Amino acid sequence: MIGFYNYSVILTYVGLLSSVFGITQVFEGHDAIAFFCLVISGICDLFDGKIARSMKNRSDHEKVFGIQIDSLCDLVCFGVFPAVLGYHYPTVYPMRLVPSLMIVLAAVIRLAYFNVMEEERQRETEENRKEYEGLPVTSVCIVLPLLYIGRHNIPGYIFPYVFQGFLVLISVMFVLKIKVNKPSNKGLLVMFTLGLILFFSYLKMNHII
Repeated sequence: MIGFYNYSVILTYVGLLSSVFGITQVFEGHDAIAFFCLVISGICDLFDGKIARSMKNRSDHEKVFGIQIDSLCDLVCFGVFPAVLGYHYPTVYPMRLVPSLMIVLAAVIRLAYFNVMEEERQRETEENRKEYEGLPVTSVCIVLPLLYIGRHNIPGYIFPYVFQGFLVLISVMFVLKIKVNKPSNKGLLVMFTLGLILFFSYLKMNHII
């Protein structure tokens, strides 16, 4: 088979499959499962890069392949998937179409720009990145599920507009020239652990699991 297969790339594939399955759940009307799949994709993305950096015997081709496949999967997981989530909420047609178009386009631009700048940075230094330029695309796997969990505090007829408004805001922040500090490993683990606890609590309270 063509391609390269190691632990980090396989984890990236798992995140991709989780998002594709989540998209099917949007069409089936199972929103809670869809958002849970988004969280799982975020967790996979959190660890695949760390595993890749810990592998000392990767060839140059494996490294480049890993970078490319990570960005391609991120586009589906954190660009296309959120666009589908936003589009399925019933609002006036242009108001649900525009945010979906924006977040996919912004994700493509951000990921391509990140790859170019990261390749240049790695030629100059081997230090780990300490900050990002613009909001990382993976932020949607924290922001959107938390927004979904808190939707009961928002009138039902307003929530779709709020959700799509967040998509617009996130899209702008993807490509905005701002510095965002890279969170520590411990900080990321705490955020994802709290997110999973909240999400499982929500699923249990609503008798989904």
